[in-house]
Amino acid sequence: MRDIGEQAGVLGGSLYHHIKSKDALFIELHNAALDVAEAKIVEAIARQQDPFARLKAACVTLLEIQLAPDSLTMPMMNDFREVPDVVRAQLVARRDSFETLFRSLVEDLPLPAHIDRSIYRNLLLTQLNSASDWFGEGRLTPRELAGQIVAIFAARLTGAS
Repeated sequence: MRDIGEQAGVLGGSLYHHIKSKDALFIELHNAALDVAEAKIVEAIARQQDPFARLKAACVTLLEIQLAPDSLTMPMMNDFREVPDVVRAQLVARRDSFETLFRSLVEDLPLPAHIDRSIYRNLLLTQLNSASDWFGEGRLTPRELAGQIVAIFAARLTGAS
């Protein structure tokens, strides 16, 4: 905490006055990153009417946020198994709240009855959240990558090839 305070130009004791622990700081940063991402996604989808266009706008926005060199969301979305149970519960609750946005987007899609919407959403989010593990600037931009992911998820459903 002393190092963090030093980097922020605040005395360690002053930092503890506002943030009680490293865990509390991590939770605050995690929640703030998701708050910003959620607000940007809501803004992006508000301009769209078609359900797949809304999903694409959400995916583009999320990938642009996550793949930005200064992204806070990717470091915050690490595996939560290493944190104490109390902290993990708070992080998972906020992440689940964030995913409600994608749950509603998937609910609005004209999916065939045999497609499990929960599996569809989880597979989509897994692709989006793991992109930083393998994506590198070059052939595609984050916007183009998101477009490809949504196109693949929509191809068999809309008859597109």
